[in-house]
Amino acid sequence: MPQSSRIQTVILHTLCIAGTLFINFQFANGDEYVAPFVAGFDRFARHGSIDAETGGTLLISELSCTACHASDAETQQPKRGPILDGVADRINGTWLQKFLTAPAATKPGTTMPDILAGVPANERRETVAALTAFLATLRKPFPEIKANGLNPVPREFWDRGNPARGKELYHTAGCVACHAPDQEYNVAAITPSPIDQLLGQLEPEEITEMGLEAAARRVRSIPHPDFPEKYTQKGLTFFLINPESVRKSGRMPNFGFGAVDAANVAAYLMQSASRHDTSPQEIQATHSDVQKGRQLFNKLGCASCHIVAQGNTDNSVTAMAKPLNALKISQPQSCIGTPTHGLPHFAIDELQKLALMAAIQPGANTKITQADQLQTTMLQLNCYACHDRDKSGGVGRFRRPYFETVGDVDIGDEGRLPPSLSKVGRKLTTSWLKKVFSGKAAIRPHMHVRMPVFPADLTKNLPANFAAVDFARPTSAIAGPAQRQPSDKVIFGNWEGLDNDGRALMDAGCVQCHMFKGEVLPGTIGVDLAGIADRVYPAWFNDFLHNPAALKERTRMPTFFPNGKSQNKDILAGDTKKQIAAMWAYLKNIDRQPIPEKIIAARNQDYELVPKDRAILLRTFMPEAGTHAIAVGFPENVHFAFDSEQIRLAQAWKGRFLDAQGTWFVRFTPPADPLGEQLTMFPQGVPLALLVDAKQTWPADAHAAGYRFRGYRLNKIGIPTFLYQFGNYDVEDTIQPADGQSLVRRFRLKQRSSNSPEQRSLWLRGHQGLKLKSVAPKTYVNETGLQITVSKGIKNAGVLRRNGPKTESLIPLPNDHELDIEVRYSW
Repeated sequence: MPQSSRIQTVILHTLCIAGTLFINFQFANGDEYVAPFVAGFDRFARHGSIDAETGGTLLISELSCTACHASDAETQQPKRGPILDGVADRINGTWLQKFLTAPAATKPGTTMPDILAGVPANERRETVAALTAFLATLRKPFPEIKANGLNPVPREFWDRGNPARGKELYHTAGCVACHAPDQEYNVAAITPSPIDQLLGQLEPEEITEMGLEAAARRVRSIPHPDFPEKYTQKGLTFFLINPESVRKSGRMPNFGFGAVDAANVAAYLMQSASRHDTSPQEIQATHSDVQKGRQLFNKLGCASCHIVAQGNTDNSVTAMAKPLNALKISQPQSCIGTPTHGLPHFAIDELQKLALMAAIQPGANTKITQADQLQTTMLQLNCYACHDRDKSGGVGRFRRPYFETVGDVDIGDEGRLPPSLSKVGRKLTTSWLKKVFSGKAAIRPHMHVRMPVFPADLTKNLPANFAAVDFARPTSAIAGPAQRQPSDKVIFGNWEGLDNDGRALMDAGCVQCHMFKGEVLPGTIGVDLAGIADRVYPAWFNDFLHNPAALKERTRMPTFFPNGKSQNKDILAGDTKKQIAAMWAYLKNIDRQPIPEKIIAARNQDYELVPKDRAILLRTFMPEAGTHAIAVGFPENVHFAFDSEQIRLAQAWKGRFLDAQGTWFVRFTPPADPLGEQLTMFPQGVPLALLVDAKQTWPADAHAAGYRFRGYRLNKIGIPTFLYQFGNYDVEDTIQPADGQSLVRRFRLKQRSSNSPEQRSLWLRGHQGLKLKSVAPKTYVNETGLQITVSKGIKNAGVLRRNGPKTESLIPLPNDHELDIEVRYSW
C-alpha cells in the first residue's frame, strides 16, 4: 500500500473510533440513509475492518464511477443500474418522477446520483417530465413462465399471492441476511451460541477491550424502496422470479422462487398497497415530450449506466469523461463535491470521500492479486452477509434467529447458519464450487435458507481464486502449496476393495448424524455424505477426520481418532490409516453400494398409522395443508388434515390414513400424501370472519382476518379441539366422523369481553365453488361433489354471491356472547 494510502487509512480508522457520533450523524433518522449505502463499506470500511484503498475500490464499483471514468482495474468495474427496457410495465410513473427529482429522498441509501444537481427548480421539473415521458414508452412484454412439476403457474399468478406465506419465505429463505426483518415475525427459540452468550454479559468497554466490537455490532440493512409506491404487483413478481433480467449486476441474486412463491413474497412486500394505486400509472406526454426526453437521456449520460435496447440511446458522455486515474477528487466542483449544473452528484460522506481518494491516488490498484479480486467480489456481492471468512462477516448477531432448521430442530449454529468460507479453497474442489455457484449443489435440506444464484460472469473466477488464495497459505492442519491437490492414492494408499469395511464404519458412527443418498435414521439431521468424494479434496477429508476442530471451529463433529488412534478395534484391526481409507472407498463408490445397514433396517419397518381404538394425530407436511399440517385419523376410516397456519380445514379422505415414515425418519422428503381414497379439498380461507356487510371481500388468509392459533387439546379418545382467536372471539373447533361417511364440525364461539362489542358482523362462509348451488335450506354442493350443511340452529339462510370466478355462500350469525354452530361435510 502506498504511504499516502496508509495515512488515509489511519485517518479513516481514527474517524471510526468516534463511530457512534459519526454514525448518529450519518443515520440521523434511524435507518434513513443519507449517503449512498454500500453494504460491504458500511460493515467493514466504516469501522476500520478493511483498509481505505479497498473500501474506496468497492465504492468505485458500486457507485459505477467507471461507467463514465474508464479504469483498467478489474476490481473497479462498474455495477451499473437496472435495464430500462420494460420499465414502464414494472415501475409506477409517479414514482419515477419523484425518484428522478430527488433520488436519495425517494430511495434512501440509493447509489443512483442526482443527475440534475445544481439545475434550477423550473428546469428540473421540465427535465424530469421529459425523461419520464421517454421512459413511459419503454414497454416490453413479460416473459412467459412455463409450468412444470416443481413450478406450477396458475393463471394470473401475480395477483394470487399469499402474503402470510410470502412473509414466511422472506424471513426464512435468506432475504433477511441483507434486508430488514419484520420485528413482529415470530421465530423459533434457539440456544444462543457461546459467543452470543458472552456478548450478552459484557459491558461495552469490555467488548472493546476484548476486540469483539465487530461480533457485537448490529449489521445495518440494505434499505428497501416503498414497494407499493414504486412497483406494479406484476412487475415485482417477475423481478423476484428472475432479478438478473433487470439487474445484471447480480447485487440482488436469484433465490429460485417459482411463480407461486414469487407472487407470495411480492404480496407480502406489497401488503400496504391499499395506500397506493398499484396499477401501472400512465404518464400523459406528447411526441415532442418523448423526443426531448430521449435527447436528455443521451445528453445526461444515462446510457452509461442503463441498458436500453429500445429507444435510440448512446453513451457518448462516457467517451468524453476523464479516465479515473486523471481525476482530481479533491476539487470542489466534481461528482462528489458541491452540486454543479451538468455533473451528477453523489452525496457521499467524509469517510467515503477519504476512501475514494485512497483508491484513486497514484499508485493505487496497480498490483491486483487474486486475493484482492476474491475479497472485492465477496464485498460486491455481499457474500459476507451470510458467510464468514478469515473471522470477517457472517450472519449478523441479531439476524441469526431467523436462520431456522426444518422442524425447528436445534443443532447449533453449525447446522443453522451458512457454512464458513475460511480455507474453503482447500476443502471444496473447484468443480464442486462451480456447482455451488450455479445453484446445483444443495446438500443441506435441513436448512430453510437458500444459497442464491448470482450471474455466471460474476462468479466464474471465484472457484479458481478460492483455490489459489487458500492453497498459497500453508497451515499446520493441511499440507502446504507444494502438495496442492494430492490424489487419494497419495493420501490413503491403496483404498480399493475396502468398501465393505467403510460401510461398517459408517454404521458404527457416521450414520447417527448423517444422511446417505437422502435417507437417514429417525431424528437425524446432517449433511448427506453421498457424493462427498466429489466435493472435497482427499487431504481435507483425511485431516478433518483426524482432528475436526482444527479445520472447523466449534464443530459438533466428534473425533473418532483422538491422538491419531482409532476407537474401533474390531474393523481392520483398528488401523487408523486403513479405516479412513475404507471410509473414503465406501463414499467414493456409494452409488454402487447399499446404504448403511441400520438405515435399511429402519426403512423396512412398517410405519403406516392405523387408527383402531382412538384417533391418531400427526403433525406433518402435506401438499394441501402445508408445512403446519395436523393430520387426524379415526377408526371410522374418515380422516382430515387441518392447516394450523391458515386456520382451515384443508382436505379429507376415506380408507387408509397415513404412512409416518417420511415424517419420523426422512425429514426432508416431499410432503406426506393421504393413503386412502375419495380425497376431497375444502375451500381456501378461514371459516369465520368479521365483515362490515355482505359486500365486503372475504379475508384473503388467516393473517388478514386477524386469526391467532392457540394450539389444541385432546379428549380421552384422542379427538382434538383446535383453539384460536380472532376479533373479540375465542373459538373451539372440533371435527369428527359421523355415520362413518361424513365429518361433523362444531364451532363454539365465546366473546372475550362484553364491554367491547364488535362494530362488524360475524359471518360464516358455508361453502365455495366454481359452480355452487343450494340443494336444500342451508345445504350447498359444489362442482367437486362436496356437500356442506349448516346446523338448523342458525335461522338465517344467508346469501349467495360472486367472488371473482367463484360463488360463495355467506351466512350471518347472531351477536351472542356464546354461540354453537354445527356444519356437516359429505362427499
